[in-house]
Amino acid sequence: MLFLDGRQEFEVVYKKRRAKMSVLALVSAVAGFVKIRYIVEKAIIDNLIFRLHYRVTTAILFVACVMITANSLIGDPISCIYDDGLSRDVINTYCWITYTFTLPGQTGEVGTHVAHPGVANDLVPGVEKRYHAYYQWVPFMLFFQGVLFYVPHWFWKNWEDGKIRHLTEGLRGASIMIGPDKAARTNRLVQYIIDSLHRHNMYASGYYLCELFNFINVIGNMFLIDTFLGGAFMTYGTEVIKFSGQNQEQRTDPMVAVFPRVTKCTFHKYGPSGSIQRHDVLCVLALNILNEKIYIFLWFWFIILAILSGLALVYSTAIVLLPSIREIILIRRFRFGTPAGVSALIRKTQVGDFLLLHFLGQNLDMMVFGELLDELSRKLHLGNNVPTAPSTLELSPIYPSSKLRMHMETEA
Repeated sequence: MLFLDGRQEFEVVYKKRRAKMSVLALVSAVAGFVKIRYIVEKAIIDNLIFRLHYRVTTAILFVACVMITANSLIGDPISCIYDDGLSRDVINTYCWITYTFTLPGQTGEVGTHVAHPGVANDLVPGVEKRYHAYYQWVPFMLFFQGVLFYVPHWFWKNWEDGKIRHLTEGLRGASIMIGPDKAARTNRLVQYIIDSLHRHNMYASGYYLCELFNFINVIGNMFLIDTFLGGAFMTYGTEVIKFSGQNQEQRTDPMVAVFPRVTKCTFHKYGPSGSIQRHDVLCVLALNILNEKIYIFLWFWFIILAILSGLALVYSTAIVLLPSIREIILIRRFRFGTPAGVSALIRKTQVGDFLLLHFLGQNLDMMVFGELLDELSRKLHLGNNVPTAPSTLELSPIYPSSKLRMHMETEA
């Protein structure tokens, strides 16, 4: 007997260790997804709000999925109080894979009117029952939502097809070239912009469409969770805020109504004589302590992300419709040229050309980008921005031009 008890204890410890190893593997996978080793070297092909969707939000949802899965692997997700003669594993498994329920109308002082909020005699006619089976699907739902938030980035990444990375190779980050090589590469980049002028509108359309998908995605995910939780998510955050400001003795926790900690489960079996026996079981859902915190955080995060995404969409629309906004961006953000010169450059280019220049400005050093715009303006023959001296980007590093040689001899 002692041998059996020791063996069972060993099996329990072994299973928990295996579960912990599985959890560590899951966490390592998520860590590999959210690692930031490429933030400096990798080309930037979007804006901060865009990155909040596929980098931050996806990581949050995947980590939440791992936390729920880890809790299920290490501990018991459900623990039920059962009568003698019933197997603990059978009852727990049955109530987990089917459903549990509460009685939302049964509220009052715990210990006097009810044993727990929503737990009372369910045999009274007309008593409303609320069934709970969502907890089985929470990890799958969180993972699915994480994938949804990554999809717009995946589409844009394939549409963009590494264009900015190739164009800024050798001019970006720690790999930036110096001397003649940098001048030659910058000059080739300017020539590419001129040769492909007015041909980037489809490129820009893909980006703005993915920004629209981001906004639709975050709003759609809020409605998706609301449907998943039986219509309780849209007002979940506001109810929690109201709850925190109420009298502690009179308030009813809305998180308990959405994610009950104690529920009921009905189990039927045959008795010794073949009659059907009904067993009324109380179940403790410890996992809901974690679920309620995850979803209250997601409620606030999705609200913030939806507002930021809406503002980003308005900003992008203004860029498309208002050339003056493009001028302001070049002057104030990238500190380039005079208002007259910038205005001439914007009139000469289209929205797709501006988006390409904008991405180049995000990836290039400010001085290099300024030189690029100067050379672009000179080659486009924009009067107010034409330099009086020859452009240094077109001078050979070994054999200077005749005009520059004459200037040097005069100086001597």
